Amino acid sequence: MIPIDLIQKTAETLMDKAAIEIPQDYLDGLQQAAKTEDGDLSSFVLKAMLDNYEAAKEDRRAMCGDTGVPRWFIKMGNEARIEGGMVALETALRRATANATNGVPLRPNRVHPLWRTDHDNNVGINAPEIEYGFEPEGDWIDLITVHKGGLFGTDYRMLFPSDGIQGIKRFYLDSLMAFGKRGLACQPAIIGIGLGGSKDTCMVLGKRAAVLRTVGSRNSDPRIAEMEDEFKELGNSIGMGAMGFVGKNMVIDCNIEVGYCHTGGMPMSVHAFCLSSRRAVARVWPDGRVEYRTDPDWFTDYQRRDTVEWEPVREAAE
Repeated sequence: MIPIDLIQKTAETLMDKAAIEIPQDYLDGLQQAAKTEDGDLSSFVLKAMLDNYEAAKEDRRAMCGDTGVPRWFIKMGNEARIEGGMVALETALRRATANATNGVPLRPNRVHPLWRTDHDNNVGINAPEIEYGFEPEGDWIDLITVHKGGLFGTDYRMLFPSDGIQGIKRFYLDSLMAFGKRGLACQPAIIGIGLGGSKDTCMVLGKRAAVLRTVGSRNSDPRIAEMEDEFKELGNSIGMGAMGFVGKNMVIDCNIEVGYCHTGGMPMSVHAFCLSSRRAVARVWPDGRVEYRTDPDWFTDYQRRDTVEWEPVREAAE
């Protein structure tokens, strides 16, 4: 049984880490971009970003004034048991979000869409979002917090199957150009692409590809992995760099996740994780152990499983 007070304490620590400490995989990608960037303003921005990250870690202050909208991804082993059950888990995550908003502090960005009601703690109706994944074995629980920018940097389009890879590339480039020219996302960023599923699933796949994959990871399907490499290079060929200035490093990495969809369509979503790439992870065990890391390790073979064992029903021959 995993103690609920340990879950809340760990969740609060994760909120602090996500807001302040850049994940090493993204930091490595950003430093590589700074070495190769030759655009004057883009180079200046990249250097300023790297200096800011060092200052944030040293001073233990949030790395960006806009701390995004905190959300949670929870992955559990099939044998995991939570003290108080799942309702207690969600209560602990909401309370940890509120406490961290006051303690880190985070900017209280969450408001009611119509009345603009603000509880000053990033908690409200359907906020923070909590999404779940499960694994066949294990009695542990993974707590993953992501502080993603909550305004723009996301787009969706229903393509036709006949649009093919060229249509996917066209929408991808259209989105990146809009993000850069209109200031809809803070670059350079990890770009996530969702392909397939229903519309809501497509959006979820693209967001998870952006925020739950590390820089340099590749899809287990070698054909999709090749697309990820190609799309990273393609995104950096449009003449835009940091914050949309002239440059050649707009995309730190491109991750693609897919889901089966209706045969008549080809849904696609594009998501930019902002230049802070705020995420933190901890695995909590029943014996009280807590292991912190920055790789969510979300997309396991089980999460990407293709089908299910079954036997079609066949009518007996007359």
